[in-house]
Amino acid sequence: MDGWILAHFTKCCTTFPSIHFSVMCYLTLLPQQWDGLKLALTFFCCVVSMAALLFGVVWSITEKECLPGGNLFGIVTVFICALTGGKLVGLIHIPNLPPIPPLLGMLLAGVLLRNIPVVTEAVYIDFRWSASLRNIALAVILARAGLGLDGSALKKLKAVCVRVAMGPCLIEASTVALVSHFLMGLPWIWGFILGFVLGAVSPAVVVPSMLLLQKDGYGLEQGVPTLLMAAGSFDDILAITGFTTCLGIAFATGSTWFNILRGGLEVLGGMVAGLAFGFFLHYFPSKDQKDLAVKRSFLLLGLSVFAVFGSNVVGIPGSGGLCTLVLSFVAGVGWRKAKAPVEEIVGKAWDVFQPLLFGLIGAEITISALDPRTVGLGLAALCIALTVRIFFTFLMVLCAGFNFKEKLFIALAWMPKATVQAAIGSTALDMARSKQEKQMEQYGMDVLTVAVLSILLTAPIGALLIGLCGPRLLQRPKNPEWGETLPLGHANTYMHIFA
Repeated sequence: MDGWILAHFTKCCTTFPSIHFSVMCYLTLLPQQWDGLKLALTFFCCVVSMAALLFGVVWSITEKECLPGGNLFGIVTVFICALTGGKLVGLIHIPNLPPIPPLLGMLLAGVLLRNIPVVTEAVYIDFRWSASLRNIALAVILARAGLGLDGSALKKLKAVCVRVAMGPCLIEASTVALVSHFLMGLPWIWGFILGFVLGAVSPAVVVPSMLLLQKDGYGLEQGVPTLLMAAGSFDDILAITGFTTCLGIAFATGSTWFNILRGGLEVLGGMVAGLAFGFFLHYFPSKDQKDLAVKRSFLLLGLSVFAVFGSNVVGIPGSGGLCTLVLSFVAGVGWRKAKAPVEEIVGKAWDVFQPLLFGLIGAEITISALDPRTVGLGLAALCIALTVRIFFTFLMVLCAGFNFKEKLFIALAWMPKATVQAAIGSTALDMARSKQEKQMEQYGMDVLTVAVLSILLTAPIGALLIGLCGPRLLQRPKNPEWGETLPLGHANTYMHIFA
């Protein structure tokens, strides 16, 4: 029987040489394919074994904490689901449009985990654990932002960049404070807390979208991408500084004037402490030590986390965030070119805490517990503030040498919100919970709700507006070599900040 099959196979291969060639190629590659399959199978078994062993060790130590309903189980579940959600959203590519920010997938994953009945019971995270992890993420992102600030670029900033960085943020914060006070019933100081939360633009949305336009040469000759990417970082720093100052005033006791003075002292104290820590990091560890970047990164992140948590412990919560920004900026200026390895390590730390931050923020939102009136009024306040911001941004670039279309594009591109809102949106709620102030908890939940709504509304719409309006409103350079010049360098400088 085998001889008959072999004879017919030989005759077939002689009659059809192409079949003979294909079969021979397959037989030749079969051992290699089998080796690759064995390697993949071995790797999979190894990973599964390591994961099972890790779970077994943690379970033997913590017992119920790593089972459904425990804190560790909830944290790991939120992390994995947020990471998966971000990857899935990142796979969505619409031709000729900027990518949808993965952070939306992370945020939605957290919302789903909180609002699916069966899953909600299994995924439980104590609010103290959640608040601590979000504060660590806040410290990491502030350290990353401080490192990313370019001192030389700060000196060379033109007046238009300063106007774009400061004007819209302050105007939007004031508008939100005014509207939320009369529409939502928030006290003035809580209105400004919400205003500074919403006042920050998101380079995590703006920068990737602008890089796609820059690649095709749109707006390069006029410097539009450079302007937006440079101003974005300083816009966020201003918003965070205003937020921490108002937060300190809101939770202080005493007269109004004393609280305002206290807020100013907290800002001053944060700057002084940041300068001291920054100079310390400039000289320690010394440059001749081994694993210098690792030691610098450890001290930088450690001091950043200490500043955020320590300021709450000593009763001056408004100084922690500013201290972190200043210390990382001063340290980065001292390290100069040697800060690049530290930025890489801090970036990897952010890659871990970003899914946790957005997942935990989403998990704070219980849809059934939301007051429709609060959601509606919050959306109204957000839309009014965005309209004012767009109009005022247009005014800020009136005398900057741009034509009407370029001014309109800058105004529209200066709208998206994402990372900063997630980083500081829940801070006021966490502080209110720690002080067990029911009324302040309600104010904090209102701030968080509107912050999440702002991310869901403006991040995708902002990315789409930049992608759709850019080719229609911006000009391509007459010189085709413009795309290889200075603006790309500026893009790389600001690409990673708050990304």
